[in-house]
Amino acid sequence: MVEVIVEETVSCSPEAFLGLVMDPRRYAEIDRKLGRIDWVRRDGDVTEFRFRSALPGLGPGPKVVSRMTLTPGERVDVQLPERPENRLARRVSTFEAHFECTPVDGGIRVRRRIAFGFTAPLRWFAEPVLRRKLRADVEREVRGAKRLLER
Repeated sequence: MVEVIVEETVSCSPEAFLGLVMDPRRYAEIDRKLGRIDWVRRDGDVTEFRFRSALPGLGPGPKVVSRMTLTPGERVDVQLPERPENRLARRVSTFEAHFECTPVDGGIRVRRRIAFGFTAPLRWFAEPVLRRKLRADVEREVRGAKRLLER
């Protein structure tokens, strides 16, 4: 499994940051792992969307449906739910992610965690590539969110 945790202080409220995350079309402006988005559905604190996945160093992946669940003012948990669109991705990989916001002087401390695991034989190819590329991609993503929200 490849896990990356990035922390950054952002001058905004938890609601502003988590609101950006819960808007996948807007968040895709800063996250290169989100390819073309086909649709977005929001029901209260849950957003689902279908998109073409793209992992750094590995290129485009399958279309998947992601589910984001908001805990207002605190965090967003991201998963690939059991859906027909996710059958292939769930068969060959695991995925876990979240965003946590903690109030600090001058804004919030954002903690972004993302983790991928792969079954053999993909593990031997994909995980070393992600170990080299994923951290820089997630750091760029979080800095992009910071720039967008601090304008």
